[in-house]
Amino acid sequence: MSAAVSTQKAGRIELDDIAIHLPGKVRFEAVRNITTTIAGGEFVSIIGPSGCGKSTLLNAVAGYLQPSNGRLRVDGEAVSGPGPDRGMVFQHHSLLPWRTALDNVAFGLKMSGVGRRERRERAEEFLQLVGLRGFSDRYPAQLSGGMQQRVEIARVLINNPRVVLMDEPFGALDAQTRERMQQLLLGIWGRLRPTVLFVTHDIDEALVLSDRVLVMTHRPGRIREEIVVDLPRPRPEDISVSPEFIALKKRCLALVQDEVRQSLVGGLEVARIELPVEA
Repeated sequence: MSAAVSTQKAGRIELDDIAIHLPGKVRFEAVRNITTTIAGGEFVSIIGPSGCGKSTLLNAVAGYLQPSNGRLRVDGEAVSGPGPDRGMVFQHHSLLPWRTALDNVAFGLKMSGVGRRERRERAEEFLQLVGLRGFSDRYPAQLSGGMQQRVEIARVLINNPRVVLMDEPFGALDAQTRERMQQLLLGIWGRLRPTVLFVTHDIDEALVLSDRVLVMTHRPGRIREEIVVDLPRPRPEDISVSPEFIALKKRCLALVQDEVRQSLVGGLEVARIELPVEA
């Protein structure tokens, strides 16, 4: 199916009382009692203090981590491991340096047994979709950071996933490139409409992109509040200076700052308990 005409609406994510424990010298609870539903085609961002379990939750939806409690389903099917219905975009690209942009994008199709001509045609289509017409023969080292992430996004989208999981994909980019990538992502999402679950530390980015923002508590991470981003789509480029945007930003910022304060207080209390008492 052509990238420009896909109308897929699947990709419903259901998390029911999810808890995730991570191994280590001391096994600890990273995420606790997460219950929420993300509709097919919805764009949802997750924000919260550092270490609150945002990426852990994303990895569970991807199938890389198994919850220690609760049920996690995509379109009614239990998530038991990674699958082609879910594509993952990380902060740092995972492109193969010895393959061209086109071959990186087409690699998943090659592994699926798609013929050379078809996969090259589709890879060219998706490179065009992310604004990289004419860069097919470039290697990752010959591309800027923003271009590398465009190739990475095309590499994920060409497999037609129902769900796209993005873990701070623009975090390593400069401010101007980041804004351009946000607009590019919104344009692609508007045409293909996969479900997007997007982790970011940037409140402005979350509000510019999302239908809803999930604000997580400090560890063990729980959903403190779900904020509906009732702003017009397509989002105008000056949306961040609107009174409605500013009010939402203040609300998100207050919630995150409160959680950071609570985590610091909790850390100090633990330190007091663990420090030896001088004679």
